[in-house]
Amino acid sequence: MRDVSLNSNRPLATAAAPNELAWLDDPAIAPTLVMLQAGSLRAVLAPAVGGALAAFYEVTPEGPLHWLRPATSAAFTERDPLRMASFPLFPYCNRIRDARFEFDGVAIDLAGNDTRFAHALHGNAWRHPWRVGARTESSVDLHFEHEPDSRIPGDWPFRYRAQQRIALSGGALVITLSAQNVDDRPMPFGMGHHPYYPRTAATRVHADVRAMWHADADVLPTHLGPHRAVDALREGMSPDAFELDNNFANWSREATIAWPDEHRQLTMTADAPFDHMVVYAPADDPQLCVEPVTNTTDCFNAVGPREQVGGCVLQAGEELAATVKWTPQRG
Repeated sequence: MRDVSLNSNRPLATAAAPNELAWLDDPAIAPTLVMLQAGSLRAVLAPAVGGALAAFYEVTPEGPLHWLRPATSAAFTERDPLRMASFPLFPYCNRIRDARFEFDGVAIDLAGNDTRFAHALHGNAWRHPWRVGARTESSVDLHFEHEPDSRIPGDWPFRYRAQQRIALSGGALVITLSAQNVDDRPMPFGMGHHPYYPRTAATRVHADVRAMWHADADVLPTHLGPHRAVDALREGMSPDAFELDNNFANWSREATIAWPDEHRQLTMTADAPFDHMVVYAPADDPQLCVEPVTNTTDCFNAVGPREQVGGCVLQAGEELAATVKWTPQRG
């Protein structure tokens, strides 16, 4: 993480053009999607691609106004949630150092679960299709059930069920995440969602946070402490102010992504235990993520008070549920 100039010459992404939803009319893709609508709001789900959200936008006379960065066509052909609008994180968020940790006196080895990454990343639910359950015009339930397979290198060794209830309600996108430990032993656990936002030169991120987890070259936490980004977020931080891929602990569980030149903003609110927030704003890159999560990176190995590290242990049969809401506002 390093400071970068506010006057960076890198090309900045603008709100997506209407033709970036061309995949809605693709006969190979459209049948796999779930479209939700309420008034002028639309949410498109891609259950087959990690239970991901493909788009969240508003229908306007000028075309779709995107509140999250929409999926690319390649996201579908390559089944890549990283190029979706957002995707669920189960049973932990972000990285686990060297894909290993110890729990209850047993060494857990996740190495090999994804050879693209040196460290285990984002759990396993985003790598599998989700099943469509109950559905209305404005809501849908998506389900995922994990059964460990010892033949698969790095497979998560605990049985669990996860669900997303996704709804357009009250002028907002509302996602309730839940998980149940269906194993016969305790299971370490964390969850979250990974939204990408349109990033322009005028974008600002507002959030009340207490401290930042500083990170090493592998984007793994070293210590919790002050940073100028903490004050910048409270005042309205430009994604170009710092190069960030960091966790922020003990935020107020509310953040606003604003586009003041476009006279609009999107406010994200979250329930406990989403007590941690990740900001991913790389330099020379159009991506911007502000993620609600229950745990800091590498929480199963991290040392520190629970309120700083996050995550939890689900006992056999125990269930955890919490809601995140994104509310658009124009004018």
